Amino acid sequence: MADNEFVAVINDTAPENNGRSYALNISGSNYNQFLGKKIGDVVDGIFVGEGENTLAGYKLSISGGSDKTGTPMRSDLEGGAKKSVLITAGTGFKGHKIVHKKGNRYRYKEDGMRMRRNFRGNVITTDTRQLNLKVVESGNKALADIFGGSDESAED
Repeated sequence: MADNEFVAVINDTAPENNGRSYALNISGSNYNQFLGKKIGDVVDGIFVGEGENTLAGYKLSISGGSDKTGTPMRSDLEGGAKKSVLITAGTGFKGHKIVHKKGNRYRYKEDGMRMRRNFRGNVITTDTRQLNLKVVESGNKALADIFGGSDESAED
């Protein structure tokens, strides 16, 4: 994978599409449009895709992402640097312990369970490799028609 490229995972939030996701690469001049944006910002769909697969008319919200090592972004951390944070249950930590007893699996949630984890800040930098985008406003054509069955798609 090239250094100046994002993998954008676009989640179609329309109820008739059952939360279907589409993955595509963002590179070139469109790559620069995302640098410096934060989680929660709304971007125009024209910057996502190339040629016929441009999402003109769509508005997409940045909902998260991860860096080149798989470290997730967290919306409540400012900046784009990697930080070590002591957290309770939430993004990046489930907050329970799984114990196996007599062939069964039990999940225990202890009071005050915390853990130190590494996260990226909420700003998109050159270290970011994956962006999670969700559809806020739809365009004229449906995403299923734009991407068809040829692109990699997965259901949530």
